[in-house]
Amino acid sequence: MKFQRLSNINTKRDAWVEINLDAIEKNILELKTYVKDNAKILAVVKADAYGHGSTMITPTLLASGVDYLGVASIDEGIELRNNKFTCPILVLGAAPVWAFDYAAQNNISLSVFLSNHLEAAELTYKKTGLKTKAHIKLDTGMNRIGVQKENAVDFIKKVQYMHSIELQGIFTHFACAEIEEETNKQLEIWNNILSHIDTKGLLLHCFNTAAAIAQYKEDKYNMVRLGLALYGLIPDLPAFAKRVPNLIPAMSLKGRITNIHTAHKGEGVSYSHKYKASGDIKIATIPVGYADGADRRLSNKIFGLLNGKKVPQIGNITMDQMMFDITGIDANEGDIITLLGKDGDESITINEWAQILDTINYELICRLKVRLSRVYTR
Repeated sequence: MKFQRLSNINTKRDAWVEINLDAIEKNILELKTYVKDNAKILAVVKADAYGHGSTMITPTLLASGVDYLGVASIDEGIELRNNKFTCPILVLGAAPVWAFDYAAQNNISLSVFLSNHLEAAELTYKKTGLKTKAHIKLDTGMNRIGVQKENAVDFIKKVQYMHSIELQGIFTHFACAEIEEETNKQLEIWNNILSHIDTKGLLLHCFNTAAAIAQYKEDKYNMVRLGLALYGLIPDLPAFAKRVPNLIPAMSLKGRITNIHTAHKGEGVSYSHKYKASGDIKIATIPVGYADGADRRLSNKIFGLLNGKKVPQIGNITMDQMMFDITGIDANEGDIITLLGKDGDESITINEWAQILDTINYELICRLKVRLSRVYTR
């Protein structure tokens, strides 16, 4: 048996995710052309940077001009602090009141929108002598978290007078950035609230990735929150968006062939024999399965790339492995099959998987992180 490795990448398992840091850098430069001059950029790195590895990509983000990092929890923020990143960090979601002192001690900003958040800030100040750094979250139509519009002005003014809170910003989130009418309703509420308060010195951020790319007509903002597009993927956009950014997907998913053999006509492949060979076929197996984030429902519906050619995945995807029909292709154990990414002139994107599964690309890229090693390239 001939065994070869056509890549100098060595991991403890013959399956891995590659992250192209050049792609992230180029995506940021492209996205800056959609952001008004002097507006800051918050890079959303929650869920381990959508599966791309927050601590590993942060140096590239900061070197490319990102000002802030956005996380989902205090723990995610502390992980970044433990890796010596000193840039501003904002917890975009709700933080438990008992953890406010941890945020203050680690210089992590919190989203505040409830009265008990203000009480927790007072207790933190009495306990530690540290002010809670905060951005007030407004609910302008998402109906998830945030100060309700009828109470927003009073809440903001109350926080502005509190000695225990260092108010840094105010923000909201669009529920339907791809729908112009719905987003304009939220913008009307946003503008009405801000017109009743003193916003001098505050960071104002309402634009998410889709809204920034679409370039909604809005001047009451000085920071944008960019997530999915940083990683080379485009969210749904409204019909009026005239310019779609030229982005490069940063993530690839690859596995080395661990076995090649022949199956004969009529033989079944994998559990339940949902696939049966229509003739003699050559089968290659790679060690990627549904425990790695390759959904079992993709079985018999996706392709891999081998030596620049598309090869169909066959049989049910198992927990740790999947098979491909590589009949007619010269290949050896150790050769690489690309599940997501480019090989020669061919490419496969996560959007193709999302369409099959009737879900969104966000969900699927976040899944590819449980057992797969991360390899960073330029």
